[in-house]
Amino acid sequence: MHYFSKYTRISKHNLMIKTKFNMLIGLLILAMISIFFSIAKGSTSISFSQLIEAISRSQNSIIYQIIVELRIPRTLSAFVTGGLLAMSGVIMQILLRNPLADPYILGISGGAACASLLCLFFGLAGYWLTGAAWLGSLCVMAIILALSQKYHSWDSEKILLTGVALTSGFSAFISFILMISSDRELHSMLFWLLGDLSYAHKPYIESVILFIAVLLGLSLAKQLNVLARGNREAESLGIQLSSLHKKLYLLCSLLTATAVALAGCIGFIGLIVPHVLRLIGGYDHRWLIPSSVLLGGSLLTIADTFSRFLFAPQQLPVGMIMAFLGIPVFLWLLNSGSR
Repeated sequence: MHYFSKYTRISKHNLMIKTKFNMLIGLLILAMISIFFSIAKGSTSISFSQLIEAISRSQNSIIYQIIVELRIPRTLSAFVTGGLLAMSGVIMQILLRNPLADPYILGISGGAACASLLCLFFGLAGYWLTGAAWLGSLCVMAIILALSQKYHSWDSEKILLTGVALTSGFSAFISFILMISSDRELHSMLFWLLGDLSYAHKPYIESVILFIAVLLGLSLAKQLNVLARGNREAESLGIQLSSLHKKLYLLCSLLTATAVALAGCIGFIGLIVPHVLRLIGGYDHRWLIPSSVLLGGSLLTIADTFSRFLFAPQQLPVGMIMAFLGIPVFLWLLNSGSR
């Protein structure tokens, strides 16, 4: 009897590993499809044969320039941004032990938005915009870390309330900037606030940050699995909670700041992706972290593609499209959770 019980447990474990591996392969295929869909679709549709011919032969053609100079940088930026936000959402929900937590809940995006809008208000763009977003995010990170030192421990409720207060303050300041801005500046500001990839560049640095973050996340995956069960159990197993909380906060802040600096404020990715993956694949962060990057990147890439060709040549902010897609998904998740 003992032998059959042990054999059943091993069989279930192997089946679970196989299922998760198959899901990872499925997400990888979805990522490849979303990238091709993004490169092919837009105000000018490009067939697979045209794409291959332009890249291999006609390097001076208009299609080649559209693909290499416009669509590939934007597609890669969308995928990397989605991956950054999704992974940040996974970590933030564990860190704050709150299923409604998303990458923007601690005011990091608010600080980035205020600094970036000030740049736009004074007519600065390009690297000034990126640098300002980073600076604003880092200032908020410093405030949160200073407060956590004052509390002498990571108090999730106090940190969360601090983030909500900072977010409200930044929202008021953003409204003030929008009110005193000219009509020409206002259009650019609103696009950035809703998520804008029209000025995307090839995300070399952002891709490296995402890759390193995934490796760090996987190295902390076992501790995240224990932390998901509660602080007491984590402490009883010898995990230094204060140190782990700060590592997770810094990692999450870095991911969020990078995403905001690259594409502005885009909601719902960090909120719904972790829930979808936990619903279909469980809570093992060794699987959840890479899966969130693939699914988050795919969703934002698809949303950005729709934003470009639905009303072409007019483009919509990708954050608006993501909200239209995210709201019904989130309601469905709430309904599934209640059942």
